[in-house]
Amino acid sequence: MHVRDLFDLSGKTAIVTGGGSGLGYQMAEALAEAGADLVLCARKAERCEEAASALGGLGGRAVGMGCDVRSADDVEAVVARTLETFGRIDILVNNSGTSWGASPEDVPLAGWQKVIDVNLTGVFLFSQAVGRVMIEQGSGKIVNVSSVAAFRGAEPEAMNAIAYNASKGGVTAFTVDLAVKWARHGILVNAIAPGWFPTDMSEEVLEQSGHLLLGRTPLRRFGTTDDLKGAVVFLASAASDFVTGHTLVVDGGLLAT
Repeated sequence: MHVRDLFDLSGKTAIVTGGGSGLGYQMAEALAEAGADLVLCARKAERCEEAASALGGLGGRAVGMGCDVRSADDVEAVVARTLETFGRIDILVNNSGTSWGASPEDVPLAGWQKVIDVNLTGVFLFSQAVGRVMIEQGSGKIVNVSSVAAFRGAEPEAMNAIAYNASKGGVTAFTVDLAVKWARHGILVNAIAPGWFPTDMSEEVLEQSGHLLLGRTPLRRFGTTDDLKGAVVFLASAASDFVTGHTLVVDGGLLAT
């Protein structure tokens, strides 16, 4: 197979959670440019619809819709509409996420549960619902979005969000185990662990501690709007057909220090 064909997603259908903005939009744009049809979903339906309108002309078609990844009913509705519109699901990008900033001794139970429910339970619910479809198809690619926060602690002056770190550690472990469980069905499960990218969610941390985080990043810059595109297309395409259970770190060298 020619190398261009390995990365070609023409005729494939991808669901991207949290695809209306931030890193989700960046990855959705990459999948569209590679030829995939898209379903973008998040709590803010209008934002996903606007993103779908912008991305629909890049390669395949695109649909935007509302979804709370903590709701099994909402997840099933996204899966049903994807099948109704496109007839199959080839790629799932579990990107939806949230955080809660507070010292560990001050995090309220409701804050902890919100982060775990969105960042980890949402990954489980979407993987389960889409996985049933992929098992029947005999193929599929699942890409979970973890974080460098899954692999190291952080001084409270740099980042004080223990629920976020714990949830992303859970995503990484979930990825490894699901990859082993579903390999026999032709489903490959991997993750991307981004470093620091300017987004709405990271804005406050970067404003307060950006100089510290930048100083620890060997490339001495934060991620740009293009830095995840190659990673997600690789893991979603035939180029990664012998890769499963892996977490691809995209962090400018942060974890190497």
